[in-house]
Amino acid sequence: MNEKRRILAINGSYRDGGMTDQVVENIIEDLKALDAEVEHIHLRDFPIEFCRNCRECMQQPGVEPGRCVLNDGMGELIKKIEAADAYILAAPTNFSAVTALFKRFAERLSPYGYWPWGKPTPVFRKSKLTKKPAIIVSSCAAPGLLGRLTYGTNQSLRVAAKTIGGKVVGSMVTGMVSQQRHPRLSRRMERKVYALAEKLAA
Repeated sequence: MNEKRRILAINGSYRDGGMTDQVVENIIEDLKALDAEVEHIHLRDFPIEFCRNCRECMQQPGVEPGRCVLNDGMGELIKKIEAADAYILAAPTNFSAVTALFKRFAERLSPYGYWPWGKPTPVFRKSKLTKKPAIIVSSCAAPGLLGRLTYGTNQSLRVAAKTIGGKVVGSMVTGMVSQQRHPRLSRRMERKVYALAEKLAA
């Protein structure tokens, strides 16, 4: 009997029930209908401190993530990342980039780099391993295509996916979300969401 695919969603949205939350929740519902096991991490509720940039976690050799000097929830989250078979990485656009919530999380991915003192650049620990599928989700006030092309949000999400050993197999940018106080997913967006879910569940 095949085990269920374990998928981890990491969501850097500030707003409960906002557009980014809606897209992620809809993807999760579709994934569960496709017999996947999904855990949804809201970074707004997760105890992560700011990176100290001490690079202690980056001195430890090997393909496994290094150990951080901070004793907070990031250690638990890295275990969840390692145990997952696929990822959803999500953040709305704030000030032309990912939210501070997602940026704080991304900076705490330093344990995935090996950068001993004296070396000019770090090496991704996961770069030569089999990539796990990932989808990235973002939203913005501009039209979706403009947001995809001009903002740094998707690039930051892609870098985070690469850092943890993910390969982006699909993305969704929802535009014009500032036109309504409580925007809702359209039928067309729901079809796009289902297509993304299928890519992760395959």
